[in-house]
Amino acid sequence: MLNAAEQADVVITSGGVSVGEADYMKELLSKHGQVMFWKIAMKPGRPLAYGKIGKAHYFGLPGNPVAVMVTFYQFVREALLSMMGKAATPALPMFKVECTTPINKLAGRTEFQRGILFTDDCGTWKVKPTGAQGSAILSSMSLANCFIVLDESVGNLDAGALVQVQLLDGII
Repeated sequence: MLNAAEQADVVITSGGVSVGEADYMKELLSKHGQVMFWKIAMKPGRPLAYGKIGKAHYFGLPGNPVAVMVTFYQFVREALLSMMGKAATPALPMFKVECTTPINKLAGRTEFQRGILFTDDCGTWKVKPTGAQGSAILSSMSLANCFIVLDESVGNLDAGALVQVQLLDGII
């Protein structure tokens, strides 16, 4: 991590930022740099660290593959574009559509469920989750063309509820 910080403007790691016995990255960042934030109220991706090591920006992403992709899309992508000189990066567009299946969710944190946005026989846009949403289930990401964004106030949803979606196509 220290060598990378001396040679690069940005250091990105995956894993080691949670609170388990093998999670040392936050401790190392505290010792050799500065922790700007750690842990956020989102799923997947709660263990997420950001800080500085010397002049380098540090992003400590979660260890589960889907959580890495979600946190990259929601935090790191825009930061990298900004650091590369891109003028004010517009927020990724979100819009409301009907969800065709029920969604189980606990209120209290924002969730980024992977979804499939499609048109029905009448040409109306609708969305459905890709299936199981575990942060280690890569198929949930590979099948998705959008995130179903459920804010912290949202709990369980019935089929037919309106939900926010954020397209994945063309994000990078």
